[in-house]
Amino acid sequence: MHYQTERNYSCRVSDDWEYRGNKVAIIENELIRVMVLVDKGADIYSFVHKPSDTDYMWRSVWGVRDTRKFLASTGDSSWGDTYEGGWQTCAPTAGNHTEEYRGAPIGQHSEMSTMPWDCQIVEDTPEKCSIKFWVRTYRTPFFMEKTLSVRSNSPYLDIDYKLTNESSETEECVWLEHIVFGDPFLDQNCRIDMPDPKIFNWSEDTQGARLKKHERGEWPYTVAKNGEKEDMRTIPSRDSKLEDLAMFHDFKEGWYALTNTTKEVGIGMLFDKDIFNYVWNWQVFGGGSGYPWYGRHYNLGLELCTSLPDGSGFPDSSERKTSIKIKSGDSIQANIKAITYHSAKGIEKINPDGSVIEIKKESK
Repeated sequence: MHYQTERNYSCRVSDDWEYRGNKVAIIENELIRVMVLVDKGADIYSFVHKPSDTDYMWRSVWGVRDTRKFLASTGDSSWGDTYEGGWQTCAPTAGNHTEEYRGAPIGQHSEMSTMPWDCQIVEDTPEKCSIKFWVRTYRTPFFMEKTLSVRSNSPYLDIDYKLTNESSETEECVWLEHIVFGDPFLDQNCRIDMPDPKIFNWSEDTQGARLKKHERGEWPYTVAKNGEKEDMRTIPSRDSKLEDLAMFHDFKEGWYALTNTTKEVGIGMLFDKDIFNYVWNWQVFGGGSGYPWYGRHYNLGLELCTSLPDGSGFPDSSERKTSIKIKSGDSIQANIKAITYHSAKGIEKINPDGSVIEIKKESK
């Protein structure tokens, strides 16, 4: 499109940008600015809170790649080879061990997050802007649509999703919103707030783990490797050299918040807990020796998912598979609000309208 609105105030949106060979869309208002890599999974690569000049999204050391100039060093390209950080939509599989889907070879977190998407601006006024992205997978029978919207002077990004099964049969799916936060926003002055979910330590019993493998906890505490209580509200420092994975589940309400109490800025997610039943808590606090992290990264994933990794149940139980089933021609619709705010204390609650209530008094 040659002639888009070139407004430089209030709400604005454009998909006429390019970065390292990737088509890029930018949507913003007076408070937030969001950059989407249209050609790479429609990933949210940058999410900036303008008043504090804070980008919440983590970026990997290899960053955005121009895949036209990329050659894998083995027959198969790893998902991590082109993982720039940020926020991915992953479906119909998510996890480390998936090798195929109904006979089709498939890799980690595939396949939407590795594909180019289409996009179209659907609303462009000073009061509200919306841009729609969509993709049809080629090894699996799914069609995903997501529409990003901002309103004038609103502190949040509104995302509407629709996932459709185009198969002639009922199909299984794991749908993961792979949201990862990083420095300089993320540091040991951050705290996580959630509405009292249960905790499962998915971590393996490795040198870099702080959590005891397959133990269970009640928010905010779970069991550390030494058998003591571990407070999951806290964020370890980079020099702790830790790496863990935990699962938060059975949420009383569908929200979480991450606040840097020193920088006095935070971000929260408001979501449908009946669709996103789990929040994967991926933690790389300077840990992760060997491929692919080599101890170089400091990041926190709070990832919304319909299921547990690879659609399995909890490893310590006989629970059935957690992948969702979608009938032929049916769709699942969901909404996520990514909400920015100022706070020096943390968050007590995020209301259904996206308003944020700050903690008044710290509980013990």
